[in-house]
Amino acid sequence: MNRTAQAGARLDRLPTSGFHRQLLWLIGAGMFLDSFDIYLAGGVIGELTRSGWSNLSLNAAFLSSTFVGMLLGAFAAGVLGDAKGRKFTYQFNLAIFGLASLAGALAPNMWFLIVCRFFMGLGLGAEIVIGYSSIGEFIPPKVRGRWSSYLSLITNSALFASTALGYLIIPSIGWRAMFAIVGIGALGVWLLRKNLPESPRWLEAKGRHAEADAILRQIEAASPALPPLPPSIELPPRQHGLGSLFRRPVLRRTLVAVWVQVAINVVIYGFIVWVPTFLVQQGLELKSSLGYTTLMSLGGPAGALAGVLLADRVGRKNGLIGVALLAALFGWLYSHSSGLPAATLWGFLLFTCTYLMVALGIASYIPELFPTENRMRGAGVASAAGRLAGIIAPQVVVLVYANGEVGNVLLVITGALLSMALVLWLFGTETNRRSLEAIASDAHIAPGSRAEAANHLHH
Repeated sequence: MNRTAQAGARLDRLPTSGFHRQLLWLIGAGMFLDSFDIYLAGGVIGELTRSGWSNLSLNAAFLSSTFVGMLLGAFAAGVLGDAKGRKFTYQFNLAIFGLASLAGALAPNMWFLIVCRFFMGLGLGAEIVIGYSSIGEFIPPKVRGRWSSYLSLITNSALFASTALGYLIIPSIGWRAMFAIVGIGALGVWLLRKNLPESPRWLEAKGRHAEADAILRQIEAASPALPPLPPSIELPPRQHGLGSLFRRPVLRRTLVAVWVQVAINVVIYGFIVWVPTFLVQQGLELKSSLGYTTLMSLGGPAGALAGVLLADRVGRKNGLIGVALLAALFGWLYSHSSGLPAATLWGFLLFTCTYLMVALGIASYIPELFPTENRMRGAGVASAAGRLAGIIAPQVVVLVYANGEVGNVLLVITGALLSMALVLWLFGTETNRRSLEAIASDAHIAPGSRAEAANHLHH
């Protein structure tokens, strides 16, 4: 039996207001701390090694526990977010990595810190899934891509903040202060987010219509204008459970989401994090290598800003295809550059394209592909696959870089990018400026019904 969506129609007609800005900053604060906690690892383990508190094998266990925790956290957040709600899940995972960070700051030995890091990883992996998926359920379609890109910009700005604070704090105060900052900050954000509402879309999908209506009335009251209510959208029968992601009609979208996540993570963990190593292997001193890498890394915020400007103009599917092709070109040019200035330029452009793909793909496109009742599960499965790719990609780099040719690594990166563009071109669906309910309904259009698909596209 089909259902009628009221919550989505009521939310989508509203202009953005102070409510939406508060939502962005409170979700963004949690995701900023999440990213800060991920990036502090490099500075912390360097100090742990210098002081004799740790060694290379224990450092490897520390990093592995982070990635394993993030993989499991991403998957668990998807299941929990659809079963228990968005608000419960983002508060739960924020508390996990906040408390685990405080425990890590008090760690008596390295093995205790490694266990704490695993629990930090559970929360860190979950926060990205919940944050990007939650904000899109409140933002109107015309600006949803821009606001998701804003969230990506806030999140990725933590790389600079973590590096800068680590430079100032670790030598003078010690590594424990870095975990204390995250823990105290996370618990502070947890308190501020207690009053954020549950997603009316999720409540409606669970049949809790009275609760959804009460929250919608509060949001509407904060709106400076209340446009007329558009016609309700008739939704297809609800697809329950994790298994429905791997059955028609949703299977195609699950595979597209997984491949977008995998390809982007292959670029990040197969190239971006290796750039200092590549430059050192090519004869640069470490200090110079880090300097040139810093210049290239400015492409991170540049890519997120480009997402703010482009997401709602070029669309997510078309934008990802175009940017993936550009990134593949810049990767080829980087591998064939004749000098360091040229390599820095092409590296900066490749960084920019990579984080533009994060804004368009991970922050915007993937959560849009799934119906409300399975949005978190779909994003969680895709994110877990991306985390797995992030674990495997460095091992592949070690194998193909054995002869010292960075071109072999870029060949792998180019292959991942071109395959993503092909998968999107063949199987992707455009989500730009469309209600989440209309996008979900498209998945149920019979294959070959081009006229009906076009009718849905223009509505």
